[in-house]
Formats: sequence, structure tokens, C-alpha cells
Amino acid sequence: MKRLAREGLVLVIAVIPFLTNGIVQAPAASAQGGGDIGRGRALYDGRCGGCHSLDVNRTGPRHRGVIGRRVASTDGYDYSPALRRVGGVWTPDRLDAWLQGPQRMAPGSRMYLTVPDTNQRRDIIAYLATTDGSER
Repeated sequence: MKRLAREGLVLVIAVIPFLTNGIVQAPAASAQGGGDIGRGRALYDGRCGGCHSLDVNRTGPRHRGVIGRRVASTDGYDYSPALRRVGGVWTPDRLDAWLQGPQRMAPGSRMYLTVPDTNQRRDIIAYLATTDGSER
């Protein structure tokens, strides 16, 4: 009986994200197949850090809390008209598509850098999922 109760609990926990239809989302690392957060941070610093940071707008907008945030909505950043037209919310899947080809998603946007490696994208997104919306 205890075994069935444990298995039932595991099933309920596994099914909740699907039943809530995105209201409660599974962590992005899970959604991206369990990316390596430490590797993602190093990749973010090395590949993205020249134009972006978590807390300060630079050439590109700040990224703390990007997952779940409306596209082109960071205060104090002047987005390109191309990105403002995209609309919607940044999800792990959308970030994955963006990193594969920002010019495909928003032709005329200011970002040209791509991350062609699936594992690197997954790791970067897993790292970004660990940041929340509060500035540090």
C-alpha cells in the first residue's frame, strides 16, 4: 500500500505541469532536457556576456528573469521595431528558437549571434531559468 501511495504521488507530481496548461511550469532545465546550469553560466558569460548581463542593459537587454517575461519589455532598453513586433512571452522553447536564429524569428532585429549547438543552447537556457525577476 505504501509503495502504491508513493507511486501515485510521483505520478501526480509528474502530471501537474501538463494539467495546468502552463499556469505552473516545470523548471526550464527539465523542459530543455536537464541542461547543465554550471556549464550554462560559463557559456552565457563567454558567448552572451559581451552584449548582455543579468542586471544591466548593455548593447542587449538585461536577462535576469527573462523566462516568463514578455518579449521586448525590459524597462530602459530600446528594442528594435522587429523584436517589438514579435510579441508573446519568452519560454524555454522560444529562447531555443531565438538562439538558433534571431534573424529568422525577427528579421531586422539587432542580434545576429546564433548558438547552433543544441546542448549549449539547452545549458544556457537552464542557467537563465535559475535567475528570477528581482535585481541583485
